[in-house]
Amino acid sequence: MPQFDETFDWVVIGSGAGSMSSALMMRKAGKSVVILEKGQWVGGTTCKSGGVMWIPNNPFMDPGEDSTEKGITYLDAVVGDPADAPGTSHERRLTYVVEAPKMVNFLLGEGVKLERGSHYWPDYYDELPGGCKTSRTVTAVPFNKRELGEWEPKLRKGFIEAPAKLDDGMKFPFMKHSWKIKWSFAKVAARVVAAKLTGKHWTTAGAALQGRMLKAALAAGTDIRTESPVKHVIIENGRAVGVEVEQDGTLRRIGARLGVLNNGGGFSQNQPMRDKYQPGTRVEWSNGIETDMGDMHWEMERIGATLAQMDEFVGFPGTCPPGWDQGYVKPGMQGTTAKPHCILVDQTGKRYFDEACSYELYCETMIKHQGGVPSWAIFDEQLISEYGVGGIKVTPKVKAQWLESGYLKMADAVEGLAALTSIDPATLKATVDRWNGFVDRGKDEDFNRGQRAYGDWLGDPFYPGDSKCRGRIDKGPFYAVEVIPGDVGTYGGVVTDSSARVLDANGKPIEGLYACGIATASAMGRVYPGAGASVGPSMVYGWIAAKHAAGLDNQAL
Repeated sequence: MPQFDETFDWVVIGSGAGSMSSALMMRKAGKSVVILEKGQWVGGTTCKSGGVMWIPNNPFMDPGEDSTEKGITYLDAVVGDPADAPGTSHERRLTYVVEAPKMVNFLLGEGVKLERGSHYWPDYYDELPGGCKTSRTVTAVPFNKRELGEWEPKLRKGFIEAPAKLDDGMKFPFMKHSWKIKWSFAKVAARVVAAKLTGKHWTTAGAALQGRMLKAALAAGTDIRTESPVKHVIIENGRAVGVEVEQDGTLRRIGARLGVLNNGGGFSQNQPMRDKYQPGTRVEWSNGIETDMGDMHWEMERIGATLAQMDEFVGFPGTCPPGWDQGYVKPGMQGTTAKPHCILVDQTGKRYFDEACSYELYCETMIKHQGGVPSWAIFDEQLISEYGVGGIKVTPKVKAQWLESGYLKMADAVEGLAALTSIDPATLKATVDRWNGFVDRGKDEDFNRGQRAYGDWLGDPFYPGDSKCRGRIDKGPFYAVEVIPGDVGTYGGVVTDSSARVLDANGKPIEGLYACGIATASAMGRVYPGAGASVGPSMVYGWIAAKHAAGLDNQAL
């Protein structure tokens, strides 16, 4: 038996959402837990995300609104069983649908304050059997980081550090159309003032989720260590029995009586790995966190685990205005190109997919399409004045800076815009005219944009047209900006079974070794079925792993 410097029942690599749910489950079972985080902050990619969990039949939905049957019908329809996606199967998906609402109820019982993310946030393929046109999302209630005490500075920063719900934040751009939204904004503004007066530090979205999970994990007695990168998983007689970790410049060996959970993140910041598995993508386009270097992917492969779906990533269509790389979250373009008065064209000037589709499919299509990287967003004065670009309000000053830098192209006619983008003028004019004809006839005859509830959700809820995401491009001047296939993280890794056990090349579990999150080949296969289809599975499978390792699979909790 290897000699260890110390031993815990459960050793967790990384501090993302699945690590926390796993730790809470293990502590509930009375077992000792250590979480080893490579970086200086706790929370992982989850902190920087929207913190949304996609949970079919969750306890916040109305009675009869959803069911296990609807959830698995939808997942089977949208995911299927592609031969090149061994991370998914009907069994794994069914396990997820059955266990996910149980996990949410468990967290609620542990004092983690959650709520329905929105009553209207449709599945990304809501037209398929079992698809939900309302919302299966669950999020955390905004969190006061001061509740963490000395741990407050160790929580990774979120992208919305304010006392606002994520759902409210997405509605604020339409404030001028609704007194209800104006009132919501006023209440948030009042809470901001009150927070300054009372010394509160609010955060929402992913950081609120992880703040609440961290608080609960600490209260439960979890040992959490930052700046503690795991170098190796120790295998003895075919079983994971511990890890080798670097702490304060010294290698230490930590034993694991029940098992090791790998939630060590993806490889979004490793360009050589991107070049190998995702050619055509760039580190600088990613919103992934700085510790996402793929080191645990190599370690898993070294000890005999199977890697799969490594070419997949969670897309985040982006754009690169001046200073784009300085922000904590880079400008996103899905919400722009899905608005009325905008389309996306390739380098020949032709549309090639539904711009109001899921962000994962959007970027995947860009990469696979010849001449798709970069693409061009084509829009008119109606769009730039009403919605802005990439979530940025385009004031006269901003417009002048963008034009001077060459980022924003502007012309009085579509043909002139084509000349500025090296596109054939006749082709671009024909594409815009064809789009305008579709708008007039009320149907996108090429790609069915506006036929899904999700497409309308991405559009303008106050737009007077028959669809909320279709509008003519006919009010000059006309504009174009480049769009690139960014991401919020990679989506491939080790293959696991329904108990989250890591599998070897023969499809057999490596005893004592579990994995969840973006360290795994996603149980959602090669699609993204709905908002929270990354955070949700991470939390659920981390929880499942702990139940299995503790021998609690079939026990009531």
